[in-house]
Amino acid sequence: MTLSLRSRAAIFLALAAVMAATRLNHFGAVPDASWAVFLIAGFYLRGSARWAFPALMLLAVAVDYVVISAAGLSFWSHYCVSPGYWFLLPAHFSLWAGGSLLRRHYRGLEANTLGLLVLAVVASVALCHFFAQGGFYWLSSSVAEPTFAGWAKNYADWFLPYLRSTGIYVAFAAVVHIALGLMLRAAPAAADRAAR
Repeated sequence: MTLSLRSRAAIFLALAAVMAATRLNHFGAVPDASWAVFLIAGFYLRGSARWAFPALMLLAVAVDYVVISAAGLSFWSHYCVSPGYWFLLPAHFSLWAGGSLLRRHYRGLEANTLGLLVLAVVASVALCHFFAQGGFYWLSSSVAEPTFAGWAKNYADWFLPYLRSTGIYVAFAAVVHIALGLMLRAAPAAADRAAR
């Protein structure tokens, strides 16, 4: 599956729009799609990591800045922007890498594709959550006396909600991917029938 520059740009813009729209209200009715966006981008934009990953990271930080500033708060003194905020780089790259590895092993709609997708989502979210939640837990001043037991409980409390929201978005993207793939496969056959 080779994508043209135009296709990659369109995918990037669509993913950036979804991330910006859902990240604006992190705990709103529509869950934040950022984690899924990085994983999906890793799959579709695998060869464009040098520009696409930093661009998505800048967008994520810009949206955070807008949201925090709009609330009348200082970005740099907000409790979410602790030294642990820097751990979003390896966290989001974990998702990108999961999507990229899935793409490397993707051979089309084969029997093992669903298993690889589930494995990539679960492993990537687990590693992303390890960095994002761990960076916040251990390095922010929001946790007065961090302990390993407290960290493990916090990790477990938030893992499934993040896995669920990421999984929903990735499942939607997989359905769109399959539908488009089937339509593109059917188009030449329909054209051949029409030409006869």
